[in-house]
Amino acid sequence: MKITEDVRKYAAELGIAEEEALKKVMEAKSKEFLEKGAEVYAKA
Repeated sequence: MKITEDVRKYAAELGIAEEEALKKVMEAKSKEFLEKGAEVYAKA
């Protein structure tokens, strides 16, 4: 899958394990979600 390939590439660029890369990405997405108001459905 494309997402798996992207995670592997990101991990390789940072020189970290894939699991650590996933953790970093999920933390960033969580922060982004909260900054945008934590709404499940975006207003159009």
